Amino acid sequence: MQTLRRRVSHEDFVAVGGSGRPVLLATLDVPYADEAIAFAIDAAVENGQPLLLVNVAEVLPTAYSLLGYGYVEREDLQEALFEPVRLACSLAVEVERLRICSPHPVDALLEVVAEREPSLLVLGPDRTQLSRRRYGKVERAVRERASCRVWWG
Repeated sequence: MQTLRRRVSHEDFVAVGGSGRPVLLATLDVPYADEAIAFAIDAAVENGQPLLLVNVAEVLPTAYSLLGYGYVEREDLQEALFEPVRLACSLAVEVERLRICSPHPVDALLEVVAEREPSLLVLGPDRTQLSRRRYGKVERAVRERASCRVWWG
């Protein structure tokens, strides 16, 4: 059986590494899973790309949320969400953090994916702190609508 071999050149690696498309690590207002952190940071380091950390929180539309008081920051969660920042910075990876508050968190996440056009979306919430139903809803929406490669945590 004949096979075709693709010629690998330096230009191929430059095109992958120089695209400027970040690796996006996302969670749903719970800490990141350790495997997801490791995978996302490894991908960013190996490809020389920045790391975009996104925490999407569901905030229902109330009078308080319209005034900017809809999200209550939990200190323990914020400390856990900062863990990948420390690790990535120690490896000289450029990091950007976003917190998105929306009544429709899945749609908001997919909107960020469409705007930022990441090379890889790492969906990495700690699944022990998330209901199976909620994670399944996110997984279905991402499978149907994400325009990039996805790694499931």
